[in-house]
Amino acid sequence: MRARRFLPNLSLLLAFDAVMRTGSVTAAAHDLSLTQSTVSRLIQTLETQLGQQLFLRQRKRLVPTDAARRYFGQISSALDIVQRASMSLIANPDGGTLTLAVLPTFGTRWLAPRLPDFLSANPGVSVNLATRFARFNFDAEPFDAMICFGHDDWPDARHLKLFDERMTACAAPDYLKNRPITGPTDLHDRVLLQLETRPGAWPAWFAGQGAAAPARPDGMMMDQFSMMIQAAISGLGIALLPDYLAQIEIAENRLQPILRPAVPGPGAYWLVWPKAKDDLAALKAFRAWLTATLSEAEHAS
Repeated sequence: MRARRFLPNLSLLLAFDAVMRTGSVTAAAHDLSLTQSTVSRLIQTLETQLGQQLFLRQRKRLVPTDAARRYFGQISSALDIVQRASMSLIANPDGGTLTLAVLPTFGTRWLAPRLPDFLSANPGVSVNLATRFARFNFDAEPFDAMICFGHDDWPDARHLKLFDERMTACAAPDYLKNRPITGPTDLHDRVLLQLETRPGAWPAWFAGQGAAAPARPDGMMMDQFSMMIQAAISGLGIALLPDYLAQIEIAENRLQPILRPAVPGPGAYWLVWPKAKDDLAALKAFRAWLTATLSEAEHAS
């Protein structure tokens, strides 16, 4: 049994959430289509039920307390989960739902073009996608799984390896025409574009060329491969891209490969999910589809 006194009415929580988000009772009232007096009364009722002062009244303004800020972070996440669950039920009442966190560029360039095949093979399943860069706690986030880069070392989780990362150095055709590269040492005085989450990528690439990396490479730091691709196309430097991304740009003649392509990188792509969701039907279907898709690609190559 859930103790009702610890479960405030949804209207109270929505009023609190709106005041915290908008910063004022007036804006919250407009957001909720209520009167200002109604929103103020709902806030007072919530404070009475919790036995905590959530706002300081200063010159007709509500200033949130530290307790209110902590409470808002948790309540906001809970309301998001309720909203996502309701949206999924409305959109797909008869099938399963898979809520997946993905790396931004992987999601748009590798997963999205293949998702129609999964949805066609699993018509009862709907997929929700959101981008994440770093690890998170599955207990605190509304995700069933994540496609991430790294190693199979998430705690209390299952791992399905998708493929190892292989890196190809690329540059714009005009860049290479004006500054040709004949060997690894030619890169020592070039701008090497780098990704924040791949600090060991360039050293691994140089090792794959049988050469040592420059001690302090001249470069620009990026947080997404999509940004790095555009920087390289614009002639700002040399990009080091996962081969599945490099091949797209090479085929379109926006970039050209440099020296040995597809050098093994320092990690792999994984599907990771909490052990508690092993038997989630939509996730099982997705794992089976990924395994089959990757097997077909391996045999085709």
